[in-house]
Amino acid sequence: MDLNRVFKMSFAGVYPHYVAKAERKGRTQLEVDEVICWLTGYSAKALAKQIATKQDMETFFAEAPAFHPNASMITGLICGVRIEEIEHPLMRKIRYMDKLVDELAKGRPMEKILRGASAAGQTAPAASAAASSRSGKRPSAVAKRAVAPASRKPAAKPARAKKRTR
Repeated sequence: MDLNRVFKMSFAGVYPHYVAKAERKGRTQLEVDEVICWLTGYSAKALAKQIATKQDMETFFAEAPAFHPNASMITGLICGVRIEEIEHPLMRKIRYMDKLVDELAKGRPMEKILRGASAAGQTAPAASAAASSRSGKRPSAVAKRAVAPASRKPAAKPARAKKRTR
């Protein structure tokens, strides 16, 4: 993979894909903004400015006010590669952001995504707005997850029973 090509990609071009992925899974744009702001130190206003100016990934991370000190706690696989084994610092930061959005889309609680930081303790306006919007959406998402596995199991058992009788 050509790293220069990745680094020159516009953050504004990638951002809508992050939001779409999260929204498909019942999360909000404010929550995507919250995890990006947590990682990079941008305020909601500064993040919007970065998107509007269509900065490339390299500039986006170079101008980040304060990369979060707990970012090194983000571990695991992204695109089949262990994040902690990525040698290039900028690529590791990009993959940290990918991983946070993946965890958000998978329904992981915000407190765990932010590696123990409480959303209420953050100063960014997006954090408080996201927390209030989450409180309205989360019970339905949790209820869907609780019902989905139970509804799948009965459908699987009759299919197995038919295979055994044939």
